[in-house]
Amino acid sequence: METLKRRLIWHGMFLFLLGLLTGLIETQFVNVRMGLAAHLEGVMNGIFLIALGAIWGEIKLSATLTGITFYSALYGTYANWFFTVLAASFGTGALSPITAAGKHALPWQESLVTFGLTSVGVSIISVALLVLWGLREKASS
Repeated sequence: METLKRRLIWHGMFLFLLGLLTGLIETQFVNVRMGLAAHLEGVMNGIFLIALGAIWGEIKLSATLTGITFYSALYGTYANWFFTVLAASFGTGALSPITAAGKHALPWQESLVTFGLTSVGVSIISVALLVLWGLREKASS
């Protein structure tokens, strides 16, 4: 358990760093607004992993659900940053009309980003539900 906690915190700091570095180059993206979003995704998802690591010992799940939660959290946070960087690089707009500012990319690029960000949504919602389940009063007593 302690190993997973430290790994979450390490990955949180690494993703936080990726977010900061993304902020240094956000004006170089095809879609600058989405570049800003990618910067914020890296920083915020890094903080999320650090917070998750901080409470990891309080989450009571089976070994299988613990593994699913851990790897889903890593996938969801890194993929969120990665697919937002791709969206900024490609200039996609299908899933993000507010940040796209009328931009559109090639159909395969739009599909890739749409698939990626949809999978992120499923992953992160699953993590939130599993963590809530693992923090329920019955599990902690």
